This record gives sequence, C-alpha cells and structure tokens, in this order.
Amino acid sequence: MRIVDLIRKKRDGGELTREEIKFLVDGCTSGAVPDYQLSAWLMATLLRGMTRAEIAALTEAMLHSGEVLNLSALPGKKVDKHSTGGVGDKTSLVIAPAVAAAGLYVPMISGRGLGHTGGTLDKLESIPGFNVNLSLGEFRRVLAACGCALIGQTAEIAPADKKLYALRDVTGTVESPALICGSIMSKKLAEGIDVLVLDVKTGSGAFMKREEDAVHLAELMVETGVRMGKRVVALITDMDQPLGRYVGHALEVEECIYVMRGEVRNDLSELCIELSAWMFLLGDRVATIEEGKQLAAQMISSGKALAKFREIVGLQGGDPATIDDPRLLPKAQSTRDVASPGTGFIASIACEQIGVASCVLGGGREKKEDSIDPAVGIVLHKKRGDRVVSGEPLCTIHYNSDARLDEARRLIELAYRIEPEPPRRARPLVHGIIGGK
Repeated sequence: MRIVDLIRKKRDGGELTREEIKFLVDGCTSGAVPDYQLSAWLMATLLRGMTRAEIAALTEAMLHSGEVLNLSALPGKKVDKHSTGGVGDKTSLVIAPAVAAAGLYVPMISGRGLGHTGGTLDKLESIPGFNVNLSLGEFRRVLAACGCALIGQTAEIAPADKKLYALRDVTGTVESPALICGSIMSKKLAEGIDVLVLDVKTGSGAFMKREEDAVHLAELMVETGVRMGKRVVALITDMDQPLGRYVGHALEVEECIYVMRGEVRNDLSELCIELSAWMFLLGDRVATIEEGKQLAAQMISSGKALAKFREIVGLQGGDPATIDDPRLLPKAQSTRDVASPGTGFIASIACEQIGVASCVLGGGREKKEDSIDPAVGIVLHKKRGDRVVSGEPLCTIHYNSDARLDEARRLIELAYRIEPEPPRRARPLVHGIIGGK
C-alpha cells in the first residue's frame, strides 16, 4: 500500500477499505506518514466525504491507536455524556456526580474550550487545586473510589486523533462531519464505556448552526457507536441562547452548585435531568425515561449529587470547601451592568456573540496554548421571552481588565434584540432524539 494511492482514491470519490484506513492511521500514529500527505488526505475527505463504513473504520483505527481502557473489574455499567459545545453549557458538572450518586460509573474524559465555547476542563480547573491531568492509574483509582472521575485526554488515549486534529485545525478541514465523528467517538469509546449519551447542539451559539447539520452529525455518531457495540443515543438540543444564566468558568461552577443545592430551576437544570435520565435508561438503572427523570431529580433534591461532587473534587486535589461556599471560587475585581436600551421583550440573543464577549474578557483562548482568566464572565438577567424595562440590567459583566470591557459590552449590546411583543413561540429545549432503542 502507498499513501499517495489512498489520497488519489479519496480525491476521486472512492471508498477506502477498512485495511486502507488502518494503514493510514497506523502511519499517522508512528510518524511514517508525513504531515503533508495526511493534510492532503484530510482535504480530500472534507471535499468527498466518507461512507458510514469508512467512518466506523476510521473511528475503530483511531480508537486502537492508543490504549483502550478495560474497566470490567468495576461492577456495574460505565456511562458517559458528550456535548458538541455551546455557550454556558456546563451540564457535565451536574450530570456526572448525579449519575454516579445513583450507582453508575462515569469515566469522563473531557476537553478544553476553543473559540467562543467553554470547556469542561477549564471550568473544573477554576476550582482551586482541582487536577484534571491524572494518569490512567490515578483515573482508575478515583473512579473506583467514588464512581466518577473527570480528566483530560492523556497521551495514551487515541494519539492518532491528537495529531489529526492538530492538522485539521490548520488546514481548514475541521468542519468535516466524518472527521468530527471519528474524533469524538474514538476518544469516548477509549474510555471503556458501555453507554454514551450525545448532546448535539444546534442554533446561533452552536458549532452546527443548522438543525439538519446537527441531525446528520448525530446520526453518524449514533450509528458509529452502535457498530462498535455500544448503547448510544443523541439528543438535538437548543443553543440559540446561553444555557443557564452564567457564562464564564468559575461563574458556571457556581451556577452548577446552585442547581445541585436545588436553589435554581431553569433550562440548565431541565437539560441535566433529561440527559441523566437517558444515561440511567441505557445503563439499565431504570425502565423508562420518566423514571430516569424522577431519579435524577431525586439525586439533586436529596443533596446526593452535591455530596458526590464534593467527594470528586476532594479526590482530584481540589478544595471541597469551595463546593460549600462558592465565594471561595475565583472572583473578578469589577462588575458592570449592561442596561436595556428600551422597553419590551427579549426577542432573541445572538448566542455566539455572548460567548465571544466572554472570550474577549479573558475567558477564552484563540489557541489551545493560551491561558484563560477563570474569574471573568457574564451573568444574564434577561433571556428570550423575558420582559425588560428601559435602563434595567440585561446582564452583569464580571471583568478584570478595563481595556477589555468596552469591546465585550459592545458585543453584548448588539447581541440582544428587543421587540414590543413577546416571541410568538418558544424554542423547545430538546428538538429531537436519535437512537436510544
């Protein structure tokens, strides 16, 4: 086999065999295939696409390019959740402890934020001392001790994906649904899980702005997971406005604590219960989705989810006192309200602009190597459908740099659209469900 022949075959619209894809991925992992050839193949794949069989073969090859965890020594189902990302999307911090508190194992390998979306690892690292860089041995130890561990991708997990993603990021090939699917599923399946619940976002703050694109990606990931012998479901969920009311790493941890205390009931808590219910159902913990929702709500109302989160924080080096007193989380030096320019109803919020505003304040990174400020962010007081009076605060900006404030404020002001009448129809939080049978 020659790599140049595989590039030509894909360039001309051909379907690569399982053996050909494995040959390419093995060459990527070992360094035998140079970056310029991998880049050419990635571009050909973006332009020509991949069949479902090719995507499954790519996922399997990347999965086995590194270590696949064997968690069979732990009794019970191993379940996980993955989100395609959005603004204020912090569900993992509630779901993981809630599901673990109910007796399932949650081995969660998460990512960092890039661009306008936040990352689970960055949120967790805003908790003083919390270590997301556990070795696989430490990961297993924490998982066995409390039923849940939350870490970043290690060098042993899907190394081919790390290299291919770095190339995709600089060759204009990130948007390929086939490559997105292979990247996400190879990492998640390497966790040794039985069940995967996918939260595929759609809307102005999502990577997939159009719902049909989100559905297509969800179908690819569900089918790929099923081909690999896993129970998989995908929920198409709304990201046309921020999820919850807090945007920013420490702020989002704070909101999750309020949810687990039972003090906050909003779209964030609703989605956490919905996703947890599917994890319970596919993990054989309950017989119906309704029972799953009741169990998730019970884990929150009883305080068991919060107690489990406190335990996870302690086992991973964090300060459990921050869970009891969120005032110990990083705090911005200054705050500034953004006042409403008129009276009426919030018709829409350009969600991505809110995420960009948080990044401008220092809460995001343009490159993976950039450092972030965990204290900055935005607290929304008004969301879609809410009535607002002229001069009333739309949101509060938490900031540490006066130089960054004006641009962030301008983005937020432009993001809000106010109309005399309320929106005619509310957007559903869950647009559809794919798989799960």
